[in-house]
Amino acid sequence: MSRPIVTVVLVVGLAFALLALGFGAGSVHLPANRQDYEPVQPLAFSHRLHAGELNIACLHCHGAAEKSRHAGIPAASTCMNCHKLVTAPMAAVRAEDELAQKEKRQPRRIVSPELQKLYDSLGLSLNEKRELAPDPRKPLRPIPWIKVYSLPDFAYFDHRAHVRVGVACEKCHGAVETMERVRQIGDLSMGWCVNCHRTADREGINGAQVHASTDCDICHH
Repeated sequence: MSRPIVTVVLVVGLAFALLALGFGAGSVHLPANRQDYEPVQPLAFSHRLHAGELNIACLHCHGAAEKSRHAGIPAASTCMNCHKLVTAPMAAVRAEDELAQKEKRQPRRIVSPELQKLYDSLGLSLNEKRELAPDPRKPLRPIPWIKVYSLPDFAYFDHRAHVRVGVACEKCHGAVETMERVRQIGDLSMGWCVNCHRTADREGINGAQVHASTDCDICHH
């Protein structure tokens, strides 16, 4: 065996050895595998608080999952259904109320730094009455959320088909209600999806028989 071939064999062998060690330590992923990806978002939205403590259903904010291929990110106006009134954590509001009582004055309206980001994106400020109102000095700026789950272009996934047969959100996304910041749970590999389809075919979903196809053209068309 010539020296160049020996060198190539050694390099390839070393690469596989490093991969094996990496997989054993859980630190190396195949290309495009973003399992455990947990980006810092531009606004620190807590799923643990909203989905966990407040028990807000996933579809309340991600209602597009029932009628669209993509679950989507809720519009800021959806957030404002609650946050036009709730402008800060309850602990901060209570602290201000107690301080106001001691100082014998009306409590001020507290706005948390994270919710201020939401109001800024919508061009809102507190007016002289301490009410949220459009501020002509502020342009509208969408919040640049960072996508956590991404499939390659050659793979097709439709949320509608899964939600309508009763696949629970946590089946793919994990216990989001326990996450302060959302992270990718599965590796989104073909095997991961195929095994889930096979299990659904055998065991059904919520007691109902389903036909979860494993034909190639279901996801690659």
